[in-house]
Amino acid sequence: MHDVLIIGSGAAGLSLALSLPQDYRILVLSKSDIHEGSTLYAQGGISAVLGRHDSIEAHISDTLNAGAGLCDPEAVRFTVENGAAAVNWLLESGVNFTRETGDGLAPLHLTREGGHSHRRIAHAADATGREIETTLVEQARARSNITLLENHIAIDLITTRKLGQNQGHGSNRCVGAYILDRNRNHILTLRARFTILATGGASKAYLYTSNPDGASGDGIAMAWRAGCRVANMEFMQFHPTCLYHPHAKSSLITEAVRGEGGHLLLPDGERFMPRFDPRAELAPRDIVARAIDHEMKRLGADCLYLDISHKPRDFILSHFPNVYATCLEFGYDMTKEPIPVVPAAHYTCGGVMTNPQAQTDVDALYCIGETAYTGLHGANRMASNSLLECIVYGKAAAEDIIRRRDEAAPVISIPAWDESRVTDSDEHVVITHNWDEIRRFMWDYVGIVRTTKRLERAHHRIELLLREIDDYYSNFRVSSDLVELRNLSLVAWLIIRSALARKESRGLHYTLDYPEPRPELAKPTIIDPLSRYLPY
Repeated sequence: MHDVLIIGSGAAGLSLALSLPQDYRILVLSKSDIHEGSTLYAQGGISAVLGRHDSIEAHISDTLNAGAGLCDPEAVRFTVENGAAAVNWLLESGVNFTRETGDGLAPLHLTREGGHSHRRIAHAADATGREIETTLVEQARARSNITLLENHIAIDLITTRKLGQNQGHGSNRCVGAYILDRNRNHILTLRARFTILATGGASKAYLYTSNPDGASGDGIAMAWRAGCRVANMEFMQFHPTCLYHPHAKSSLITEAVRGEGGHLLLPDGERFMPRFDPRAELAPRDIVARAIDHEMKRLGADCLYLDISHKPRDFILSHFPNVYATCLEFGYDMTKEPIPVVPAAHYTCGGVMTNPQAQTDVDALYCIGETAYTGLHGANRMASNSLLECIVYGKAAAEDIIRRRDEAAPVISIPAWDESRVTDSDEHVVITHNWDEIRRFMWDYVGIVRTTKRLERAHHRIELLLREIDDYYSNFRVSSDLVELRNLSLVAWLIIRSALARKESRGLHYTLDYPEPRPELAKPTIIDPLSRYLPY
């Protein structure tokens, strides 16, 4: 029995673990290598009000504007007001943010990104996520009460409702999870007083994505199956600029390149963003991504271009050393020429519904980071608010768990995982084929620009696949690929159902059939597993 089970080892999960007292027995699970998550690949930085000319109200206003009328104002204020404290905690933990000069006591260097009215992005060159992740992992490894378990993927949550052992008044409590040890292909039954989902987003539901392979929506799917509501799943953010190259998998070109003066160009060298928005390259991501998508389709172009070569070479190398090295690896020198770019699925703005303490609809189950819907992002996430959300809500969840530390753990009988009626599969091709099909039709039908006809086509296909996958899951032993496919297919269904429900265009959800926002629809799209039919 652990006090706290944290499923996910990124900034959200680790900040929670490090904010708990050292007499708590904490287990942190990573589905692959401990570092291999979306946090590691975050380039831009973490937003907070740190400059003299900035203000809490300006950061709130920018976030609300980017969210296109769907942000929860209380969640936005709570997050922004705790921004400076989050950055200071990271500094105290040893995160080496870039300074104005080489002096370690100099003020932090702040950059600006799309949607922000001020420079407020604290960063570690262009590899902020790597600096935060490696620092927090090092801190966690130094704690004797924290166990880090790599290559373990959660299969499903264990709840009292599933076990038929509710504790009265129809309550439903999470008491642990079934976990697949990928090294030994063995299933563990893990009990915990409190369980936290910090598994990241679901961008691998799309063919092209900036996310690592693990972003298969595991936490969202497990929470749904456990009885949690999800919200705003139609708002999938596409990052406007990923490096276009057949071998450049997940190579994100940070928004800070545009923040520092980079221009988006057509193949003939013409700038086009001023035609779409007065903020040009500094418009919010949904506007920039749609503009690129529009121009690519209009011209029949495979990619467009991002150019910062008009800046001094030393400036580019000092601000973007990692982006420069990556581009050079694929044959592009960003100090001399434009970089070919395309949009790619990047961030899941919706997720599992939580309260300000990160609690879900299931007792003793918390959800933080990209897996959660807090109300911060609304219909579009503003750049660099995501790492901020991870730290702020990781700490909020820790405070609530500490508040509940004297609660008695329920006495529950949990059966071991039963494999007595399944066999080994000899048809792995089914998994790979279904995985590929989902990602392709999600890209084609549920992408940057949508129509009702495309969504209905995607909905029909995903319901057929869900039945096929559920039948497969019921008859064969689980593997990590099957677990991810099962989760990915469910999350794809949630995205499609949410998109069909929103009969307007707002933020990241743009449909040609309803091209304008409707004021009466300025509210979250909520899907409740207890009141709507399950897709399996």
